[in-house]
Amino acid sequence: MGMFDPLKGFGVTFSMMFKKVATEEYPEIGAPAAPRYHGRHQLNRHPDGLEKCVGCELCAWACPADAIFVEGGDNTEDARYSPGERYGMDYQINYLRCIGCGLCVEACPTRSLTMINFYEIADDDRQRLIYTKEDLLAPLLPGMEQPPHPMRLGNSEQDYYVNGPELARGRGVPTGETVETAHEEVIG
Repeated sequence: MGMFDPLKGFGVTFSMMFKKVATEEYPEIGAPAAPRYHGRHQLNRHPDGLEKCVGCELCAWACPADAIFVEGGDNTEDARYSPGERYGMDYQINYLRCIGCGLCVEACPTRSLTMINFYEIADDDRQRLIYTKEDLLAPLLPGMEQPPHPMRLGNSEQDYYVNGPELARGRGVPTGETVETAHEEVIG
């Protein structure tokens, strides 16, 4: 150890004293997350307000941490929550167990479960870290009301289910054309 080493250390401290401090006011001003960051889960809706979740429980089966609980229920004509026969009656995600791997999103056949870029999930109460369906469900847009019974799909979902995922993205199928007629044109 040299005799001037403490002076070198004080020199670094003295030079940093006059630089502008880069303090983040985090709790008051939240830092924006990256657009593709996968944070909290969200259960999406169709454009007409119906839930996309059909209660198939594939997300719960795909979860390696066993953090998801889904119980499906049957739609009736009086109470319709999704366009199909079933809906997710009880949906819970335990964020004490969730590892954020995204396998549940990949397993969802209706694209109802996604991960948004909200990252403030930490809490000091264990019970509040179990998110229920009401916590996870996407809010209704202004002017959108839950329809009483129609089995409708929005334009993008209708194109997806009628024409298939590749053809619905605009790869060769004009509006109103089905998969069969598109394949006939390609083959024929």
